[in-house]
Amino acid sequence: MSLRIRLSRGGAKKRPFYRIVVAEITSPRDGRFVERLGTYNPMLPSDHEQRVTLKTERVEHWIKMGATPTERVHKLLGAAGMMEPFKYNEQPKKSAPGKKRAEREKEEAAKAAMAAEAAKKAEEEAAAEAAAAAAAPAEEAPAEEAPAEEAAAEVAPAEETAAEDAKA
Repeated sequence: MSLRIRLSRGGAKKRPFYRIVVAEITSPRDGRFVERLGTYNPMLPSDHEQRVTLKTERVEHWIKMGATPTERVHKLLGAAGMMEPFKYNEQPKKSAPGKKRAEREKEEAAKAAMAAEAAKKAEEEAAAEAAAAAAAPAEEAPAEEAPAEEAAAEVAPAEETAAEDAKA
């Protein structure tokens, strides 16, 4: 159960009034809450003492228990001196534009470099094998077979004898 210190809206149309409450993250904005910690009335001037009212001990208790304030409540608590002021510039930003593309290009360049290195290694191995083959003594070539004309001449007398046997 994660808790959040947030604003719950009340008041009439165009006359907002907010309660500062501790609620579960999954509960609706104006729905169920655990405890009411104070109020915030944006219709009052900023120097009016009733603009923000807080139960400081309970707010500190819930922060120690792990409840996280929303940006707006963090700003109100910072103005009350209970937390350090909220700084928008220190919030985590989304990744820079084109960051994924740059990473992808870097990976492709690394793959291309690896492929070039593998091709260079294969060329070196082929050159080494060629040099070894040239340095080795020449082996005798296998005996050649009889030319086709001689093979046909050898078959022809056998056919003649078979034809003579058939006539007899």
